[in-house]
Amino acid sequence: MIKKILILGGHGFVGQNLVNSLKTTSTDYQIFAVSRADGVDLTDYASAVKCLTETQPDVIINCAAHVGSINYVTKYAADVVRDNVQMSLNIYQAVLKTCSGTKIINLLSNCSYPGSADIQIESHWWDGPVHDSVFSYGNAKRMLYVISKCYANQYNIKSINFLIPNTFGPGDSTDPNKTHALNGMIMRMLEAQKRGDKEFEIWGTGSPIREWAYIDDVTNILMAGIDLETNLVEPVNLGQNKGYTIKESAEFIAEAIGFKGQLIFNTKYQDGAPIKILDDQKFRQNFPDFVFFDHKKGIANTVEYYKLILSK
Repeated sequence: MIKKILILGGHGFVGQNLVNSLKTTSTDYQIFAVSRADGVDLTDYASAVKCLTETQPDVIINCAAHVGSINYVTKYAADVVRDNVQMSLNIYQAVLKTCSGTKIINLLSNCSYPGSADIQIESHWWDGPVHDSVFSYGNAKRMLYVISKCYANQYNIKSINFLIPNTFGPGDSTDPNKTHALNGMIMRMLEAQKRGDKEFEIWGTGSPIREWAYIDDVTNILMAGIDLETNLVEPVNLGQNKGYTIKESAEFIAEAIGFKGQLIFNTKYQDGAPIKILDDQKFRQNFPDFVFFDHKKGIANTVEYYKLILSK
């Protein structure tokens, strides 16, 4: 039986990669990828209803978000929280009205964890406030969970909520205000290489440990959610309980680029938390056979992507 899959935010970084993965993985899916470019404005309830009425999806994968860099979500905090919460409410209410048997798979950013958390464990997700630097976006993602749980409790709308670490890989934006952090470092180092710079500056000491999600891991877990029988409204980390120092990732980038200059660490800038990684116990209980992509190879793939894109 053909399943109809609606991808909201289907032309963004995750959405485009997900469409490609679905098309190459199975012929059992009818895929609808929509965004504002198609005239689907999820901040407008009528637009959301029209989209769901026309597609009648079996599964919605919700990649839609108003997001940007840390500076962006701080500068436009009210716009970011308004749009993201409004989209979440409209999606769930439109599902209730038009296709209440539809399952919704949501991406929740791990920036919604308490700012003080080192090892990010699902049971401690609400144990403190979101960090001020991502206050608008992180709290909007917490509200997406709240909305999904309330609609599950009252109307039995099925949801799967994945907490995703900072994503990187081919297909992301070249806009520094919209690209993800590791992709941004790759672009900056490629530009430094092109200029013939002898040094590449990194803010802080380079010692903080961060967990990253390669784009293939994100699309694979979203696809795994399509046929998952379990209703995971309580969030599950896409976590491997493993991170790399900023210095290590920068060295991997330099190796992949062939950058021979010196990596300079500007210690005038604060490091932030020493460790930010996601606990994997709950994830392994639900997905014991999931294999994560090699971090170093993922960086090399991403470098090749940006080399091609930036050369055009």
